[in-house]
Amino acid sequence: MYQEILYEVAEPLATISFHRPERLNAFTNRMGDELRHAIGEAEKDERVVVIVLTGSGRGFCAGADLTGLQGIGAGDGEAMGSGDAEMAAARPGDPSMKGFHGPYAYMMAVRKPIIAAVNGPAAGLGLAIALFADMRFASDRAVFTTAFAQRGLIAEWGIGWTLPRLVGPAHALDLLLSARKFDAAEAERLGVVNRALPHDELMGWVTELSL
Repeated sequence: MYQEILYEVAEPLATISFHRPERLNAFTNRMGDELRHAIGEAEKDERVVVIVLTGSGRGFCAGADLTGLQGIGAGDGEAMGSGDAEMAAARPGDPSMKGFHGPYAYMMAVRKPIIAAVNGPAAGLGLAIALFADMRFASDRAVFTTAFAQRGLIAEWGIGWTLPRLVGPAHALDLLLSARKFDAAEAERLGVVNRALPHDELMGWVTELSL
């Protein structure tokens, strides 16, 4: 059913992986629909205690797939893909099922904890989604950037609300206005992530924490 994520349940964890490794898991409308559907499935599954969000390959999520955004600019609402009918019908009338046209703050209302295991680059929308998780742990190979200012964009997808609450307004303005890259160690120091870990220990740490 899923094309752009992987979903696996190994009690008590449900692991959702962004799965476009050839594009550093760049985010699409289909991926957004699949993510929401999978989180809904994990929330309903009595075997699942914790939901883990991570990325396939060497990246977490490189942000929005800009090739698809070109179609949206031209008025093509299907440019990013529409997702399966089952997922579109999962929450009838819910505007957040429209991917790039809806928010991702629903993650904060999920009744089970969501942990982002940031295994590699997290940029723009990818970072914004990670910030909606309840906790974040990062590989020492992870690199972060807000990215929006580099494209002349406002702080989108709720990051202008979440980031200051994690790191304070001064640090948030630095990261948002400069759009500079920062590593996992700085992310831990600022409070963007709970802890930075050696890459090979990341998933084991998250699993152990969840048991």
